[in-house]
Amino acid sequence: MEKQSASDFELFPFIEMTPDLVCIAGKDGYLRRVNKAVVDKLGYTEEELFSRHISTFIHPDDIENTFREREKLINGKVLLNFENRYLTKKGEVVWLEWTSIYFGDKEIVFAIAKDVTERKKVEQEVTVKFQQYKSLARHFKDSIEKDRKYLSVELHEELAQLASVIKMDIDWVRLHETEISEKSKSRIEHASVISNLLINTMRRISFAISPNMLDDLGLRATLEWLCKEFSILNGIPCEFQCDYIEEHFSKEVKIDFFRVCQESLSNILYHAEAKKAEVRLFEKNRKLILQIKDDGIGFEEEQLAVQSGLKSMRERANSINGILTIDSGTDKGTCITLSFEQ
Repeated sequence: MEKQSASDFELFPFIEMTPDLVCIAGKDGYLRRVNKAVVDKLGYTEEELFSRHISTFIHPDDIENTFREREKLINGKVLLNFENRYLTKKGEVVWLEWTSIYFGDKEIVFAIAKDVTERKKVEQEVTVKFQQYKSLARHFKDSIEKDRKYLSVELHEELAQLASVIKMDIDWVRLHETEISEKSKSRIEHASVISNLLINTMRRISFAISPNMLDDLGLRATLEWLCKEFSILNGIPCEFQCDYIEEHFSKEVKIDFFRVCQESLSNILYHAEAKKAEVRLFEKNRKLILQIKDDGIGFEEEQLAVQSGLKSMRERANSINGILTIDSGTDKGTCITLSFEQ
């Protein structure tokens, strides 16, 4: 059966009237027909456009992806809103958004494109500004973490040690000074207990401000320790499960995952009235996922928008392009999920 030529393919009489770029191309990758908008936009004559393979007009960085999509088109998939770059005769870059369909019986592709160059320039400007803001946010976050680390070290290494010296002196007096009244002994015993509580409180606050073990032992060990401490101190069982590879993720991501877990457990303690909690950290489909569940009273919908701890977690998730979801309801408990894709 004789193939029909592009000149016989007259389904669109408005082809010369539309401001959009309209092309008819053969399966062999050569143009058969174009409207005036194509000639005006690319700057080539019709003879130049028809004599060269389409790939010679495409930006080199987009050729591979374009022909991968074209292969799908030839196999029956309609191409919708596909963007790639073309080079004009003057060497200028033009962004085009294509909608194409392949007619197998005629072995030709009908394609129509819009010039989206200005839109792409705006998008690129927005992307650059977003990266600048993201870099600035990361700088502020790093500065805060450094300040926290300094405060943590001062609290643990300086104040806790001074409190330890005071406790040692109190204990020495309690053991060696026997000629004191029972009332004084009672006060000394009380001071010894309080000083011990003070030391432990300082160490706990120091860890909460900046967990140094995150740098030394990693996120897995830090979250496991956090869950155990939460269970012991608050009497709320907190199960921890973990299945992920430490080396796959940056320090920034690990810090934010720790902070979200820390804030979630704080919410459980002060708001949830829960009897148990569960923390899971795992990888799935190239994503790192953190889930914190409880069986408490849950949040009502209006609370989800205004609760400060939840707002802080959302901000942390946004800062690393992560996704935070909160599934909660009255008397249904709460499940907070943070996911991050490399």
